[in-house]
Amino acid sequence: MDAISIARGGVAAAERRFEAAASRIVQGSAAGDADLAEGMVEMVQAKHQFSANLQVIRFADEMWRALLDIQGR
Repeated sequence: MDAISIARGGVAAAERRFEAAASRIVQGSAAGDADLAEGMVEMVQAKHQFSANLQVIRFADEMWRALLDIQGR
């Protein structure tokens, strides 16, 4: 498996993690027992996970472009 595919899976996992945390906050608010701090921490962690995986995708793309430039010379 290549780095871009792995990072794409990481982006999807981060998105699911963020959505799950947001849903728990909303459901907890409706029930009156939301732990807002825990939910927000989870959402921030998901944001960082998302960003880190995007950086991997960008870096892998730059590497492929550099390799293609070298081969084209």
